[in-house]
Amino acid sequence: MIEIERPVTWVALTGFMGVGKSRIGRELARELMLHFIDLDRYIEREMGLSVADIFRHLGEPTFRQLEAEAVNELAQKDFLVLSLGGGTFVNPENRQRLLRRGPVVALWASPETILERVSRRPGQRPMLDNPDPLERIQRLLAEREAIYRQATIHVSTDGRRIPDVVDEIIDRLWDYAEAKD
Repeated sequence: MIEIERPVTWVALTGFMGVGKSRIGRELARELMLHFIDLDRYIEREMGLSVADIFRHLGEPTFRQLEAEAVNELAQKDFLVLSLGGGTFVNPENRQRLLRRGPVVALWASPETILERVSRRPGQRPMLDNPDPLERIQRLLAEREAIYRQATIHVSTDGRRIPDVVDEIIDRLWDYAEAKD
């Protein structure tokens, strides 16, 4: 059997919507030769509905319950990079389960960068159906900052190329792995 040298065999990415969790997660998984799962896409496949439709027709509490069930299931897997939804880590049970499982990397970007990125796909972000989306992003980020700060590793994506962010995450994961030994 071929042994692949990597710092970890499981990692989750958290942070606000639009910070790059899915794109960076895919590249991180490729670099570490791990599977990649985007939690929102996983829930959509399981339910046969988009996240926006789940919010619209079943409500946010139902979505959060589905999300918690998926986190519970996927935290038991190995060889995985898991990209979380922006609100997943806010739930205390999810947060504790994920932090117990392995490193959680929080990705960060400015509210202006987030707005610019999420505006590329209108209608895909039910949390931003708001007359002043920048104000809503700023408010939600302020509410969630202390929670995201509980992640194991923190990396900014503002104005950076994806390969550079991935390289920094891998370097930080090696530091994490060495500190655990």
